[in-house]
Amino acid sequence: MAKGEREGRLPLLLLLLVLCLLAQSRIAAAATHPQDAAALKSLMRKWSNVPASWRKKSNDPCGDRWDGIECNGANSRVTSLNLFGMNMKGTLSDDIGSLTELRVLDLSSNKDLGGPLTPAIGKLVQLINLALIGCSFSGTVPSELGNLAQLEFFGLNSNQFTGRIPPSLGKLSKVKWLDLADNKLTGLLPNSRDNGAGLDQLLNAEHFHLNQNSLEGPIPEYMFNSSMNLKHILLDRNNLSGTIPSSIGLIPTLEVLRLNNNNFTGRVPAMNNLTKLHVLMLSNNKLSGPMPNLTDMNGLGNVDLSNNSFTPSGVPSWFTELPGLMTLTMQSVGISGKLPQKLFGLRDLQHVILNDNELNDTLDMGNNINDGLDLVDLRNNKITSVTVYSSLDSKLLKLEGNPLCTDSLLSNTLLCTDQLAEFPIMLPFSDVQCPHPFVETIFFRSPSFGDVRKFLPELHDNLSRTVSSCTPNKLGLVPYVDDVYLKVDIKACPVNQKRFNYSQVLNCFNLTLQTYKPPENFGPYYVKSHPYPFHDKASRAILIGVVTGSVLLVVGLALIGLYAVRQKKRAKMLVSQNNPFASWGSTPEDIGEAPKLKSARAFTLEELKLSTNDFKQINAIGEGGYGTVYRGKLLDGQLIAIKRSKQGSMQGGLEFKTEIELLSRVHHNNLVGLVGFCFEKGEKMLVYEFISNGTLSEALYGMKGVQLDWSMRLQIALDSARGLAYLHDHANPPIIHRDIKSTNILLDSKMTAKVADFGLSLLVSDSEEGELCTNVKGTLVGLPFCIKLNVSRYQPCHIMQIMLTISVLSLNTCRQCRVT
Repeated sequence: MAKGEREGRLPLLLLLLVLCLLAQSRIAAAATHPQDAAALKSLMRKWSNVPASWRKKSNDPCGDRWDGIECNGANSRVTSLNLFGMNMKGTLSDDIGSLTELRVLDLSSNKDLGGPLTPAIGKLVQLINLALIGCSFSGTVPSELGNLAQLEFFGLNSNQFTGRIPPSLGKLSKVKWLDLADNKLTGLLPNSRDNGAGLDQLLNAEHFHLNQNSLEGPIPEYMFNSSMNLKHILLDRNNLSGTIPSSIGLIPTLEVLRLNNNNFTGRVPAMNNLTKLHVLMLSNNKLSGPMPNLTDMNGLGNVDLSNNSFTPSGVPSWFTELPGLMTLTMQSVGISGKLPQKLFGLRDLQHVILNDNELNDTLDMGNNINDGLDLVDLRNNKITSVTVYSSLDSKLLKLEGNPLCTDSLLSNTLLCTDQLAEFPIMLPFSDVQCPHPFVETIFFRSPSFGDVRKFLPELHDNLSRTVSSCTPNKLGLVPYVDDVYLKVDIKACPVNQKRFNYSQVLNCFNLTLQTYKPPENFGPYYVKSHPYPFHDKASRAILIGVVTGSVLLVVGLALIGLYAVRQKKRAKMLVSQNNPFASWGSTPEDIGEAPKLKSARAFTLEELKLSTNDFKQINAIGEGGYGTVYRGKLLDGQLIAIKRSKQGSMQGGLEFKTEIELLSRVHHNNLVGLVGFCFEKGEKMLVYEFISNGTLSEALYGMKGVQLDWSMRLQIALDSARGLAYLHDHANPPIIHRDIKSTNILLDSKMTAKVADFGLSLLVSDSEEGELCTNVKGTLVGLPFCIKLNVSRYQPCHIMQIMLTISVLSLNTCRQCRVT
């Protein structure tokens, strides 16, 4: 070989050598440390529903990039195990203790992952973030967790832990977030003087979230001090007693203080130094002494001192001196006198709730009422008159139970009646629709405001930026409120794909470690995801293909013969499915042109006969003017309800067309869903999802063995109202349900209410007007009930709330009656 030719090839050989060395180094670095690989394999054997990448026959989680695993390339050790919201089931074994280089352990939102929490976690001395939120772990909190000296985030809330808080947690000197809320913990708060270690030693902590447990006893005076950096102290809904320690007023960084729903007694200590405090909630205790003086606490946005035993006093001067006040709640605290006009002009004020006090004289709110004010509750006071200005919306003012309401001129006005708006219906904000949305709920524990609706646009924009890499412009919010938290469902749709994959859920929607910062005034939060139906068939495709191919090879000739015989029958079936209304209009009962459907499956008559055992009477579950309703079971195990019309019924034809058009357009969790229909051989049948707990009427009168307490009735009312609100405001065209009654509200296995029977519903265009008249069924006198309204798609759903309340909540007034 010529010298020049050899010299020309030398650079190429060197390049190949470098590439080979790099490839070898990459292969070497990718190999997972054997100890970690064995631990992960062992953990996987205790879990079901792990991501698809875990089920491959691989011993190299790092190199094969198992979902939820991050590794250190230098030593091939696993540093992060994040399986948030994977729907996993099982227990956490001692093998977790072998992952000794782990920095992040997040198994949150796996509600079927539980059992006792292994003390082996205490071996993870490098751990920085521990998040086991929204699982089902039980037993005591292991004291070995106090060995995690590097820990900064400690989240074990929303589980089933019992017993005492271990004093060893006081050794977590670097922890900033301590959350054990929503468990079943008991005993005293551990402190260093009595236990050698305690929560008073956590000087770097910013969050004490210990609410919704059964903690008891007093809080020691030395539990808090001025060297602490606490922002949030949440101790509400426990059994704590004694006096509130004055040392709590020494924490200059404090922003949220919730001590409500305990058994605290004595005077409220001075808190005027807490100038950063946004939320102060001391309600539902046994506090006494003078009313707390909140002067100069200009950061306060939400104050609730209700239901205590303070010394009766006049209206506190600080009512008008808190410029950022949004919600003022002082129920049953003994205040008297006349409310100052200046209160109602505060710039940010939304809610004033002062019912059950001794307020008197004339209520004069002035003519400078804040536009954002939407609730003033002064019921059960001693107000004798009211000055009403043109700027006052009477719907926001509640004066029932005051002397002025005995005046015949006012007794029947909105001012003096118990208005339905006390329980507002929250409608979706920027709702999105897709077959497989990812849904998670953010629980805001202490918002400063009273009405979230004004803050939803800001929250939506803020969250959209956070998840924009996975779902740009495809995010919806659904807010709702209970007696504890403000909850907001985040509903996200994938873009250019049917479902989100595992890595997208883990990387975009895992907010458990507080990486998401909500807008100001929303306060502390935590997150739980809803179970997500991951598409998990790709990992089995090769195996299925091989097996299927082998079987086809063996029986191929036989299948060819069967295929030829069935081809003609199949073609006929496809024609029927593609145009199930081909014969519509050929009989007198076919009203108008064929129905126009958006989505509904066509069933054959044979399929429905098979599912009901040829419509045997034993499967009949109801009967009405339309026909008989049967319970059926499809071949795939799905339970269905089949409404079969009477032969030759003109009304049946009209209802069939109306309901199938309506139900194919609407999809909502609180509406009975249409599965499909059958239009064949003179049969008209509607196929619905099967609702297992029957009607609300049956439940109210104990016919299903269900006892409905007040909270369940309220939830049923809210569910029903959400369904009606969806029909009214989001269906296209809008729909007014004109036959809402207890027998048209069904309850599923989780007692979720679903509105049914749109046979008498009214389609509404943008310009239509009408008078809605019906009889209020279930009353003793059959009172006619007519309401004049403009029936438009922008009409408020107030009429729906009235109908719902009359037909549902008032049922309890006559237990001897059978209401239909």
